[in-house]
Amino acid sequence: MTESTYRIQGATGEWEVVIGLEVHAQVTSQAKLFSGAATAFGAEPNTQVSLIDAAMPGMLPVPNRECIRQAVRTGMAIDAQINRWSRFDRKNYFYADLPQGYQISQLYHPLVGEGAIEIALDEKDPEGSVKSIGVERIHVEQDAGKLMHDQHPTRSYVDLNRSGVALMEIVSRPDMRSPAEAGAYLRKLRAILRYVGSCDGNMEEGSMRADVNVSVRKVGDELGTRTETKNVNSVRFVMAAIEYEAKRQVSVLEDGGRIVQETRLFNVESGTTRSMRSKEDAHDYRYFPDPDLLPLELDEAFLEECRASLPELPDAKRKRYEGLGISAYAANVLTAEVEAARWFDALLETGAKPVPAANWVTSELFGALNRTGKGIENSPVSVDQAAELLALVADGTLSGSLAKQVFEVMLETGDGAARIVEERGLKQTSDTGAIEAVIAGVLEKNPNQLAQYRGGKEALFGFFVGQTMKAMGGKANPAVVNDLLKKALG
Repeated sequence: MTESTYRIQGATGEWEVVIGLEVHAQVTSQAKLFSGAATAFGAEPNTQVSLIDAAMPGMLPVPNRECIRQAVRTGMAIDAQINRWSRFDRKNYFYADLPQGYQISQLYHPLVGEGAIEIALDEKDPEGSVKSIGVERIHVEQDAGKLMHDQHPTRSYVDLNRSGVALMEIVSRPDMRSPAEAGAYLRKLRAILRYVGSCDGNMEEGSMRADVNVSVRKVGDELGTRTETKNVNSVRFVMAAIEYEAKRQVSVLEDGGRIVQETRLFNVESGTTRSMRSKEDAHDYRYFPDPDLLPLELDEAFLEECRASLPELPDAKRKRYEGLGISAYAANVLTAEVEAARWFDALLETGAKPVPAANWVTSELFGALNRTGKGIENSPVSVDQAAELLALVADGTLSGSLAKQVFEVMLETGDGAARIVEERGLKQTSDTGAIEAVIAGVLEKNPNQLAQYRGGKEALFGFFVGQTMKAMGGKANPAVVNDLLKKALG
């Protein structure tokens, strides 16, 4: 899909949707942004709260070096400007889960400046349709706590475990023009974060969530008034929220109304958005520099340490795979998730041939994992077992069909391929005498098809191959069968 293909048809003509995303990604660290409290998910309420997180009088925040390091590494991964001088600001507002009465953030001088993320608009042709989505900034801020409304019929409780957890707010430019582009951007961003190790990307646990900014306009017009749909926690829901919100805005404008700049919420049950409150501007929060924190000043040694720690990123890995002869589509599938890429790299290190290995992983292995609902990190077949199976195919011990049989047994029993071949007699045969005898029997049993073939119906060649392979229990070498059949059929 290209950006010009997504339009909303209204009574007054076509409308274009303009989308920007503000992604909040929880930084991977053992401690919070300004305290030593733990950050593990799923702890009992209020068991991971320091005096700083609870805003006890006299407690002073101290920046966590690892959180800053992870944010800088993320900026480097998207070729963004790293600001050697940055500063923390206080964002003032009152809410029950914000014990300080303000959030420490970075409005005026963020840690990371402009960068970009390239997305493939067609996953089957990842190099044929590429679009660059601008990233305006990445700033570091602390998370708020959590209100719990389901513990008591008339009371709400506050859990401060998340209070003070480090977040990266990754703000895109309004460069996306369709739900599909927004989905591709989120998936690519999530992949980069997971490759870098700066965020686990688990949207269902809340460690990555998106605020979705949507406006509509007639093609070529100035930008319209935008709404912001808060805290959407899956790629699918982000796309659904954009779809609904864009159509709602078109309907309002075509009915003579106007779009109000506001914050909205997405209802996952109905697939609709609803108004939450009018959208605040920066001055409403009375931002000012945090007097308890000195500006951050990064030296070259720190930046070089961050740069040296970066892994091979998705685009570079995909190009390396393509250089090994792997198709662009297979390379894209293999690099979409960091666990799959690591597993495949380990398979290549065993000496497996890249192209057959890629084809087997993306078809047979991924198919089996999808059927069983498992991720590759929990694959019932190890890298070494996969390498053994592929080696048996490469040396002619197994045909493609026999390899599939052996793989199914591996999934059921956990046994290695060589043992299964030996115990079950599944070894491929290239014995020309045995194959010729079977071919003679097949031709004798099918005189009508033989006459039709020799009369010019050459498509029946596949029929004879199938009958021969069936008669030999799938154990005949297909290449040998083809050669001998051609001779027998004249």
